[in-house]
Formats: sequence, C-alpha cells, structure tokens
Amino acid sequence: MINVFVLHNGRLSQIHIESREDLENTLPVWVDLTDPNEEEREWVKGIYGVTLPGEDEVKDIEASARYYEADNGDLHLRTDFLIDDDDDDEPARTVTVAFILAREILFSVHTVDLPVFRLVRMRARSRPGSIADYKDVLMDLYATDAEYSADALEGIYQNLEEVSRAVLQKDFSDQDAAVALNAIAQEEDLNGRIRRNMMDTRRAVSFLMRGRLLNAEQFEEARQILRDIESLDGHTSFLFDKINFLMDATVGFININQNKIIKIFSVASVAFLPPTLIASIYGMNFKVWFPELEWSLGYPFALGLMLVSAITPFWYFKHRGWLK
Repeated sequence: MINVFVLHNGRLSQIHIESREDLENTLPVWVDLTDPNEEEREWVKGIYGVTLPGEDEVKDIEASARYYEADNGDLHLRTDFLIDDDDDDEPARTVTVAFILAREILFSVHTVDLPVFRLVRMRARSRPGSIADYKDVLMDLYATDAEYSADALEGIYQNLEEVSRAVLQKDFSDQDAAVALNAIAQEEDLNGRIRRNMMDTRRAVSFLMRGRLLNAEQFEEARQILRDIESLDGHTSFLFDKINFLMDATVGFININQNKIIKIFSVASVAFLPPTLIASIYGMNFKVWFPELEWSLGYPFALGLMLVSAITPFWYFKHRGWLK
C-alpha cells in the first residue's frame, strides 16, 4: 500500500494513488509505504530516484546502518515504533520503520500500519499550520511516538493496580497466583519494549540535532521530545521496581501456600507416630506378658488407644494455633 500526502494550508491531505501517473502528478511531502510490492517500489525509484530498502535492511540494528547519509545526500534512518493495541489479540511488539529524507520528501517504509502514523495523519488534517515541510512530519511522528508510549505506560499502571488488588486479597490461591504471574510477565515485557523504543527514538532525534538538519523551531521541538523521553525513563524505572515487588510478593504467597500443605503433612506424620508405636508394641512376635492378650476386649482397647493417641496431637496443635 502506498499513501501519499501533500501540504495544503499547513494540513496533510491524502492523495488517492492508483497508477504511476497519479504519483507523477503530485508534489508530496510524505510518501508512506506499508509493505510495498515490487511495482510500488519501482514507481518510487523511477519517479524520485529513491531505492527503498528491503525487509532485511530495515531490520538491521547496527548503529552505522540505522543512521547515515548516503553519497547522493539522501538521509537514512531506522526507528522502532511501538504497537500496543488493546483490541489486537497479538502481544505488544515493536516495528522498525525505514525513513528516507530526499528531494524534500519524507519516505517511510514499514511492514504493518502503525497507530502512531494513524494519529499523525488524523491530527495533521485537523490542525492547520502544524506542518510546514517534510521534516516537520518526521518530528511530529517522533513526538507522537513519545505520547503513545506514555499512554502505554498509563495502561501498565492500571493493569498493575488490578494485579496488586488480586495479590493482596485475603484468599489468594495458587490458581490466582498463576494468573497474576502471567499478567506481571506481560506488563514487564511491555515496559521493557517501551524503554527500548524510547531509547531508539532518543538516538534518532539526537542524530538529527547533531547533524544540524533542523531549523530553530524544529530544534526546539526536538529538545522537548528528549525531555519527554527523559521523564518517561523515570516512569519505566518505577514500573520495573513495582513489577519486581509484585513478582516477589506473588512468589512469596505461593511459598506460603506450599508451606501450609507441607505443615499439614508434617502434623499428620507427627500425630500418627503414637499409634504407630502402639501398633508396633502389640505386633511383637516374641513371648511377652500382655494382659490384653487374654482379654476379650483387648483388640478394641488397642484400636481405641491408637485413635486417642492420634486425636490428642491434633487437638493440641489446633489449641496452640499451629494448624492455621
């Protein structure tokens, strides 16, 4: 899919593209390609002289390959963007986007449509004067990415609050612990992805600032993006601490439940020691004087004695509160 946007009074307007002629007759500021086919790649190369990177090139994470200026002056950037859709059955993930700044046009290539890109398109249509050129589009994408990550962090806060209430409830079973551990693991994974995503955005924005590619207003916007990212780093660190606390608390409750089971077995084994001793005495196979052997009620007496010797320890343990 190829999405082409032109500037009209500071607003992004999307142009419907069905053929190469449609693309040749536009003066775009942003050409966004979602999983482009070979024909669309040839259109971009033939009209603008820009060779779009392949999927393997986009995923290259070497620092030298993520931010560089080509021999012809084209600027290439690779940036990760977060996907955390509540309506999506798939877990949160990051998608690498290849940006190319050439001919005063921003080219972006990615495999799936991204929430950040949808937000930028929607806002640019409703806010006149917010975008002046192709670099404004790129800075708006980075700023919106920081906002999107902040919203994802708020979602982690809310989910961890629910986990906290579940962990601290009076009756916390092993089944509840399994559910809590699964939820904690998912939030930890998302928090880590957000932190990695913000680190990558910081590197990209810093690269643009060092290269003196931004005007005064864009440079100030870049500094604001870096300040926002710095504040998000503190939130992710706090969430990591909270996640570790909830993980330790959940594992601790699991150990307590297991200790309760072990305690019951220990009490049962101690309680049955006296009956075992009595049964051992009456089960001796050598000649000894037992008055009960000649007594018609000796067998019921021995059984009753073993029963009393088993009940007495249980009553004592319960009286001392050891069975709670």
